[in-house]
Amino acid sequence: MSHSFDPTILREYDIRGIIGETLEADDARAIGRSFGTLIKRAGGSRVAVGYDGRQSSPMLEHALVEGLTASGCDVVRVGLGATPMLYYAEASADDVDGGIQITGSHNPPNYNGFKMVFQGRPFFGSDIQRLGEISAAGDWEDGAGSVIDRPLLDAYVERLLEAIDGIDHDALESLKIGWDAGNGAAGPALEKLVTRLPGEHHILYAEVDGTFPNHHPDPTVEANLADLRDLVAQNGLDFGVAFDGDGDRIGAIDGEGRVIWGDQLLMIYAQDLLQRRAGATIIADVKASRALFDHVAAHGGKPVMWKTGHSLIKSKMKETGSPLAGEMSGHVFFADTYFGFDDALYAAIRLMAASARLGQSVTELRGAMP
Repeated sequence: MSHSFDPTILREYDIRGIIGETLEADDARAIGRSFGTLIKRAGGSRVAVGYDGRQSSPMLEHALVEGLTASGCDVVRVGLGATPMLYYAEASADDVDGGIQITGSHNPPNYNGFKMVFQGRPFFGSDIQRLGEISAAGDWEDGAGSVIDRPLLDAYVERLLEAIDGIDHDALESLKIGWDAGNGAAGPALEKLVTRLPGEHHILYAEVDGTFPNHHPDPTVEANLADLRDLVAQNGLDFGVAFDGDGDRIGAIDGEGRVIWGDQLLMIYAQDLLQRRAGATIIADVKASRALFDHVAAHGGKPVMWKTGHSLIKSKMKETGSPLAGEMSGHVFFADTYFGFDDALYAAIRLMAASARLGQSVTELRGAMP
């Protein structure tokens, strides 16, 4: 037995295709079998699996789990959630050797795909091509792995809340924030989160719906922020936050409705972080403005420009010991008191924390930028 993939789906940072055209259940099964084979050969035995809110995700998850267990891997099913929740499952558990999230990210509803992490490191580039080679050769391990369910939503939300530990409660209590989950996978965690956060919170589209009935879940496209902008204006909110379909990219607007682009968010995070970590290395991708690199240097940090791509940025962070990195696309990575992966929910709480610690509103911080 062997399996050949449509060549278009094995991409640089993930696997992604169109359901019924380039991506089917058989592909998911072969991905599981091949990934499980690599885990077993590297001395591992257990893989966490999560999925987003797309209509095809449960079908792909079922097939993926079949493939993983057929390779002899045990599977920890963490269920429906944002991609960062799957990253959290892999990073926080001693007994998990890898993770796969089924997600189409911010693509149209008929797309889906897989994002992977392997023994604590990003799985991309030649790793993904290797899956194709193993499948084409049918060079699979055989076994019969077990499957357990491990719901993680409550533990994940609890961990997110640590971002505001030790901050003056009154400063947080005065904040008024709008949230737009875009009917994506971050919705369930967001709903639990806001009941625990200080301040006043207004939420749009937290119901998970893989058809994305309200707007496309890509917060870096300004048109998709229109509803959030209205919410902020109508309620006189301090700022608004939006998420992409799988919750690993953040978009934001200030109290005046101005977009806070990825590099501008990083300017705020860097200014806050450098108060506590003087001289820290802050990484941004090549698309970021010079204003960001100047801002980091002006606040005593060491700015580093690096290649675009979340896997490349994560690898560079490990190499340099950087506690903070970001991309124009809204991926933000915190490794100071977090795990170093891109998590838009965590980034949103860190925006609250930065505003409180710096003693300035998000609108003031945005207004001070060139």
